[in-house]
Amino acid sequence: MGKVVMYSTVSVDGFVADENDMPGPLFDWLTSGDVPLDESGQLKVSQTSYDYTRPYWDQIGTMVAGRHVFDMTDGWDGKPPGGMDHVVVVTHRPAPEGWDPEAPFHFVNGIEAAMAKAQELAGDRLVEVAAGDVGGQILAAGLVDEVRMDVVPVVFGSGKRYFGSVNAQHLLEDPDVVLQANRVLHLRYQVRH
Repeated sequence: MGKVVMYSTVSVDGFVADENDMPGPLFDWLTSGDVPLDESGQLKVSQTSYDYTRPYWDQIGTMVAGRHVFDMTDGWDGKPPGGMDHVVVVTHRPAPEGWDPEAPFHFVNGIEAAMAKAQELAGDRLVEVAAGDVGGQILAAGLVDEVRMDVVPVVFGSGKRYFGSVNAQHLLEDPDVVLQANRVLHLRYQVRH
């Protein structure tokens, strides 16, 4: 089975969006360089960010996200982001009305069932868990192996927390990656089990 990685871009004070679910300047680092990150040409990062992010993206097989993220992104128009193969959506509701049943999205009730489906779909590739409420629940359940954060130089003051509503202590190992790049600090921690 592949490793499970909780990931998001995050403000210095730990938020993945403001109170209105807007990312503000969180993703400015994705357009702050001159190295294309994907084939669209819209994302251009520094060489340091490219060397760190591109190999990571290439390892991801499946993403797990909550229904809120799915709804906020309009389901990525039925195409998993970043070239991933599948998206598992943790939800108590069925797929939206008129949703293409051939799209590689799987609507699953509960984090344990979602993680089992994601691991099955990913095989030996990575499972990326979107940070936020669902990511925090998956971390609290002991199902996350690694935490990756792209920390950007902004303070939100309030908003949607990286670890969601986690209210217990979870120990991480010392960071094994700390990279400074244009408008971002890339951090990676292994989770202590």
